[in-house]
Amino acid sequence: MTVSFAQIKASTPMVFEPGCSTRVVLDHVMSKWGVLVLSALSDGTRRWGALRREVGGISEKMLASTLRTLADDGLVHRESFPSVPPHVEYSLTPLGRDLMERMLPLVEWVADHSDAMLGRDSEPATESVENRA
Repeated sequence: MTVSFAQIKASTPMVFEPGCSTRVVLDHVMSKWGVLVLSALSDGTRRWGALRREVGGISEKMLASTLRTLADDGLVHRESFPSVPPHVEYSLTPLGRDLMERMLPLVEWVADHSDAMLGRDSEPATESVENRA
C-alpha cells in the first residue's frame, strides 16, 4: 500500500511539525549510527564487541549513546547477564523488527545506488534513468 506524505499529514494533525515527537524519532532512527546499529541488529542478537566491529568507525561513546537512545525509544532490548566479565546482549524488540522490515528496503536501495549518486561509478544515476527511456 503506497501512502503519500500529504496523506500521512492529513490523517494525523501536527505530525512532523516542529516540536512533534515524530521529528525526534526520525532523528534517532535515521541518524547515521542509528541506521547502522539497527541494521546490524536486524540480523540477530549481538554482544557489545560484535556490534562495535560490525558498525565500523563508531566510537564506544557513540555506540553506548545510540544503543541507550534506541532502547529508550523501545526499538532495542538490552539484556544483562550476571557474570564476570559482564555479558550484555542487544536485540531488536518487536517494534524494532517491524521498523526494520520497512527500513531494510531503503538500506538496500542506498547500497545499490550510493556509488552512482556520488559519481564513483562509471554510470551516473541520471544516465541509467535516461537509458531506460
